[in-house]
Amino acid sequence: MSSSTAASGRTPLTEAAPFALCAREPRVPAERLVAEMVPPPRFDSVRFDTYVPDPNQPSQSEAVTVLSAFAAGLGARPAGGPGGGGRRWFARKPQRPTGPRGVYLDGGYGVGKTHLLASLWHATPAPAEEKAFGTFVELTNLVGALGFQQTVSTLGGHRLLCIDEFELDDPGDTVLVSSLLGRLVDAGVALAATSNTLPGKLGEGRFAAADFLREIQGLSARFRPLRIDGEDYRHRGLPEAPAPFSDEQVTKAAYATEGASLDDFPGLLDHLAAVHPSRYGALTDGVRAVCLTDVTAVPDQSTALRLVVLADRLYDREVPVLASGLPFDRLFSDEMLNGGYRKKYFRAISRLTALARDARGLVAE
Repeated sequence: MSSSTAASGRTPLTEAAPFALCAREPRVPAERLVAEMVPPPRFDSVRFDTYVPDPNQPSQSEAVTVLSAFAAGLGARPAGGPGGGGRRWFARKPQRPTGPRGVYLDGGYGVGKTHLLASLWHATPAPAEEKAFGTFVELTNLVGALGFQQTVSTLGGHRLLCIDEFELDDPGDTVLVSSLLGRLVDAGVALAATSNTLPGKLGEGRFAAADFLREIQGLSARFRPLRIDGEDYRHRGLPEAPAPFSDEQVTKAAYATEGASLDDFPGLLDHLAAVHPSRYGALTDGVRAVCLTDVTAVPDQSTALRLVVLADRLYDREVPVLASGLPFDRLFSDEMLNGGYRKKYFRAISRLTALARDARGLVAE
C-alpha cells in the first residue's frame, strides 16, 4: 500500500495494517538484558569532542577534562584482579578501595549529562563486555531478572558501570542499589552516574526521610560530585507540546507508515501493567513509529511511572510518537508534577514532546 493510498482514506490491505503494541507479550532472556547495557542508539556516536561546552559555563569544560582523565585511568586492570596477570600463592581478601570510586554528574535538564556519560563509556579503553551502561530503572530490573548475587557476579568483572538518571524513589530501591554498588566498588568496578540532584539531597521530602538519608549518606561517599551548570529545564517551565492530531489523521498515518504501531492510549496503559518494565525495550523492537489515539490524563501514580519507562525506551530508540487527544504536557496532574516523582514526569513530558515533533512529518499535508 502506498502512502498516497493511505492518505486518501481508502481501505488498506490487511497485510499492510499497523500492528498493536497491546498485542505484544515479549519474553526477554536475562542474557539479553546484560548485552543491551550499552549507550542507546541516540547516544551511540557521541564523544567528548562532540560535546560543545557553553563558554559562559566553565563547569561544562571542566567536566570534559575530569571525565577524560577518569576514562584514561580505567585502561589497565589492577594486578591480581579479575583477568590480571599476577600469580597468587594464597587466597587474599581484595583490598577495599579508599576514597570515591566514581563520578556523579549533577546538573539540570539539557546540559548534556547523558552525552557526557555515554562519551565516558565510549572513551574508556576496555572491551564493550567489560563496560555497562543503563538507566537506574534498567539496573534494578536487571537485579529482578538475575537476582542480587548473580548481578554482582555478572557486573563485578566490569571496569565501568554507568548509571543514567540515578533516582531513589522508594526505600527498597535505596537499600538495593546502595548494597549493589558497595559490592561492585569492593570488586574494583568504577562507577559513573547522572542525576538532577546531588547525592546527599536524593530522597528529601519523600517517604521515610531518616531511612533515605542514612542509606544515601553511605552511597554518596562512593562518588565525587561533579557539578555541570547551565540553563535548567525546570527554570524554563514545561515544554510546549505540539497540538495533537485527530483520530482520523493518526489512524491514516499509521496505515501509511511502514513499521508503525497503532493503539488506543488507555488500552496501552492497561497493557503496560501486564508487561514487566524490563521488557519495554523489547516491546518496541522493530517499531518505526508509535501512533496513539485518545490520549488522556494518566489516572494514577503507578500507571504514570510505567509510562515514564516506556517514554525513555522510545526516546532512546528515537521512535516518533504521533497522537490524538490531550497534548503531552497535560498527561500528568498538578499533584504529580509537584510531588516526589516530578523529575521523572518532567523528563517524560520533555521526551514525548520531542518525539511528537519528530512525528509531525508522518501526517500528510
